[in-house]
Formats: sequence, C-alpha cells, structure tokens
Amino acid sequence: MKKLKDNIYANCKSGKKAFAVLLDPDKLNPEILENRIASINSSAVDYVFVGGSLISSDNMSFVLSELKEKTFIPKIIFPGNGLHINDLADGILLLSLISGRNSDFLIGQHVISAPILKRSKLEKISTGYMLVDGGKPTTVSYISNTIPLPNNKPDIAAATAIAGEMLGLNLIYLDAGSGAQIPVSEAIISTVKKNIEVPLIVGGGINTIQKASKALAAGADIIVVGNAIEDNPSFLSEVSQLIESYNLSEA
Repeated sequence: MKKLKDNIYANCKSGKKAFAVLLDPDKLNPEILENRIASINSSAVDYVFVGGSLISSDNMSFVLSELKEKTFIPKIIFPGNGLHINDLADGILLLSLISGRNSDFLIGQHVISAPILKRSKLEKISTGYMLVDGGKPTTVSYISNTIPLPNNKPDIAAATAIAGEMLGLNLIYLDAGSGAQIPVSEAIISTVKKNIEVPLIVGGGINTIQKASKALAAGADIIVVGNAIEDNPSFLSEVSQLIESYNLSEA
C-alpha cells in the first residue's frame, strides 16, 4: 500500500498544507537528536526527511532507529545518492534531478540502487527534484555537477516541472539548497503550482516565518525546513504553529 504517497495526495487535494523537518545525520549527535525528537513530538510535524547531499558519517541508521523508537511521525529518506537506502525508514523520495543535465542523477544512480530498492520494504515515491539558485553554491550543485535554475525564470521552472509530471513523477520538489541565502521565489512557486497537478514540495532558505508564509501562500503543499532549525531550534515550533494557523484559516 502506498500510504505515504496517498496521504500527501489527500492533503494536497484538500488544500491542507504540510510541514517536513529535514534532519542531516552528519549534523546530529545523540544529545541534539534527542532534543530535536522532543521538539518534533511536541509540534505539528507531518513528515521527517532524513538525509543530505553527502552524509560522510555512519549516523543514518542511528538517527532512523531513534526516530523509529521515539516518534510515530513518518520517516522519509531524502537521499544524496543511490547508497542512502535504509529499511528503518518508512519511505524514500526517489529523486530524479530534472533541473540538471547530469545523467547520473537523472537515472544512473537509480539503476545502481534499483535491485536493492526492489527488495526493500520502503515506499518509493518518485520525485522530480529541481535545484533553484539560492544565491550561493551549495553542496548539492557541487556533488551533482549541475547548474541551478535561475530564481527569476519561472517559465523555465514551470516547463521543467511539467516535463517531470508528464514523465510520471509523483511529486515535484523545488529546492534552493541547504543554507541558501535566498529561498525559491514566490513567482517560481506559484507558476509551477499553476501548471502541475502533483503535490509541490518547497525547501531551502526558509529561515523566517515571513519566508515560510510566502512559500505557503504561493502554492507550496509541503515546506521543508532544516538548517534554520539547526541555528534556531525554536523555529520548528514556530513553523508548525504557522501551518496549523494557515490550515485553520483555509478550512
């Protein structure tokens, strides 16, 4: 059963916004993880994304096992490459970097990981991943050797998202990258949203309530926050309250 995908689609169809917290295993020690889980459990968090562009430590299994034991919130792997597969999670975003022209991140990594994923119990959610210029080079642009989409070219972004949807991808993910100086523009979010039917995820550079609110208003179905929570742990509860208020006002 495709429980995660069905849940995301149901929320999108009903107009309910969702909040995903991104946890990078490389940036978590046991104490920080314990505090983060406590914050997640005390807030309205819909999904926990676990992953990063690199993951240079062996911490992913520890992070996922702690989450599995201490929270009921769905855990979804946000992979940086085909090796980031772990059955302790509930699902995985099978990312295809459709904004770039590097075939390794369009299909190559997927071919390598396909036999492992086929045997895995993870729910696989095909996702068109679009990297948008966030004002500075990011790890993902370096690792993937791709040029981000211009943040002031909504038509290019929309055409890319449409192509991804036509290819059968289940989700579209607009990302300015970890620690982006500027988030994905409202113009790109709104133009992409108007041109696709599948749910839209937006992340990168969302480090203030104002930016989160603008992303939601522009059309993001799910907003993802990671770095901002590392810098300011209370931001997690602030964003969850914003989304709760937004959903109540739209009900």
